[in-house]
Amino acid sequence: MKTRLTEKLAIDHPIIAAPMAGTSGGALAAAVSNAGAMGLIGGGYGQREFLEAAFRDAGNARIGCGFITWSMAKNEALLDLALSHRPAAMMLSFGDPAPFARKIRDAGAVFICQCQNLDHVRTAVDSGAEIIVAQGTEGGGHGATRGTMSFVPEVADHLARNAPDVIPVAAGGIADGRGLAAALMLGAEGALIGTRFWAAAESLAPKGHREAGVSASGDDTLRTNSIDVIRQLDWPPGYTIRVGRNGFTDRWHGKEEALRGALVVEVPRYQAAVAAGDPVNSAPIFGEAIGMVHAIEPAGEIVRAIAEGAAAALGRRRRG
Repeated sequence: MKTRLTEKLAIDHPIIAAPMAGTSGGALAAAVSNAGAMGLIGGGYGQREFLEAAFRDAGNARIGCGFITWSMAKNEALLDLALSHRPAAMMLSFGDPAPFARKIRDAGAVFICQCQNLDHVRTAVDSGAEIIVAQGTEGGGHGATRGTMSFVPEVADHLARNAPDVIPVAAGGIADGRGLAAALMLGAEGALIGTRFWAAAESLAPKGHREAGVSASGDDTLRTNSIDVIRQLDWPPGYTIRVGRNGFTDRWHGKEEALRGALVVEVPRYQAAVAAGDPVNSAPIFGEAIGMVHAIEPAGEIVRAIAEGAAAALGRRRRG
């Protein structure tokens, strides 16, 4: 499948692996890229050691990187570090991309912005973004409130009218070939996929989390602020995080103020649970698409299965 996205990123399949914080390391990004898609390292909350290790683990693979913009803005040297590795693409999410746009473009990286509403899209376009990821609320991790099914075509139409050279990409709830085919039918030129790669063999997500995830359904997720409270992350208003519903969220979702008053006790407990890969007392970060993920598989096989499934789905539609 050739689309404007595959041409822009010089890839074979219109698939980008999401730069998931703490999950998307160099091995995962490289495996995705080596299979003909685009793998992105997750810059996360700005740990220099993680970034250096991730680029080292990626070897000579042609990969990109992504940052949580508001966090990276506190230490722009991390962007400089990533750009020094000459990534093929750089993605910014959750914050004003304008202060970093010229540096990214001057480094030769394709500039990607992930957006959660039309105001974000307008800001990203004005900043010079070349690819806009329209993120639906179904996705795992942080996001907002718009649903993928309506948001993606609205973004595609907006770009067609106002910035026709900017490429729309869909995200949120996409985990197989049917989802990629649907994204293309909605007007996107490809898909950014997180949850399916979160469960990949090369993922850095705790194995216990991934093993719990592959037996879950989309009903087993929720959007919450409790995970950011326990991790003491000061996210801007308007964003929540979608995670697997479990014992921790049963205790603390909707009780965030009480949790803030219990951090002295609860933070060490949570950190110990994360270290142990405990899926009940720490948060597996996956989206509603987890219901379509049934095994921990190599990332390269995932790329091929999604691409082949999308081609088959679109072929059936043409024959119909």
